[in-house]
Amino acid sequence: MTSPPSGAVLETLIPSSHDLGDFTVRRSLPARTRTMVGPFVFYDEAGPATLAPSKGIDVRPHPHIGLATVTYMLKGAFLHRDSLGSTQLIEPGAVNLMTAGRGIVHSERSPDDARAAGGDLWAVQTWLALPDGQEERDPAFEHVPQARLPVIAGDGARARIIMGTLWGETAPVNTYAGTIYADIALEPGGAIPIDALADERALYVLSGEASVNGEALAPGALHVLRPGVAVTLRSQSGARVMLCGGEAFATPRHVWWNFVSSSGERIGQAREDWEAMRFPLIPGDDKEHIPLPQGRPKTVSYP
Repeated sequence: MTSPPSGAVLETLIPSSHDLGDFTVRRSLPARTRTMVGPFVFYDEAGPATLAPSKGIDVRPHPHIGLATVTYMLKGAFLHRDSLGSTQLIEPGAVNLMTAGRGIVHSERSPDDARAAGGDLWAVQTWLALPDGQEERDPAFEHVPQARLPVIAGDGARARIIMGTLWGETAPVNTYAGTIYADIALEPGGAIPIDALADERALYVLSGEASVNGEALAPGALHVLRPGVAVTLRSQSGARVMLCGGEAFATPRHVWWNFVSSSGERIGQAREDWEAMRFPLIPGDDKEHIPLPQGRPKTVSYP
């Protein structure tokens, strides 16, 4: 982590990297120096990778509490199943919002046709902590296809609004705390303003070259912007950048494995419940699960 004394970028979070054989996961949040950016308490980039025929991804059934997950595919597809009975193919450009609330179990696997043929995999997985008073809400699942998400374009930039209100447009996706989330593509010479209305904002360069107010942004790192400073995101040669952030939480969140809560005791209860298999099971995907890790686990489990 680096913290420049002034300028548009408050800090740069260099992700930890986890080589899982067929693909690499880079985790920017939670970090040693920062747990959250707005409600975002977890930020993973998986891939890009090309899977060989017969190779697939199997994120086996596992539990969550106190958060909402957003799986955003850039390339490839996952098949989502959860303990509510939801079954949804997750494809590029769509929003898949799963609200864990008091407790949910889900899995994400390669669909059969993609597993057989092989192909590209590239995804951004984020978690949003639920605000005080809503952490124990009923679990839910919401799918919003790409065609329903607003897109703004101009000045060599094209941005899809994933959540919240940006550039005068609002995504038709539920939010529980103030949230902004967007997928920005910049052509060579393109630019787009990033206003300072959200309490906390961060930019993640997926590919290419980009800068804000003349400060270069390192690819594959989460750049937290200085509060109250409006910036212009630019690229000389083209880039793809994710924008995330929103309302700053007054109450800190604990993160342990797949559980998020304002209460350490609540996380302890979730640990006991999963070990005793008191969480609901997934219809059609109830023959295996990820066991409770021992010691201090990585925040999320992959096979």
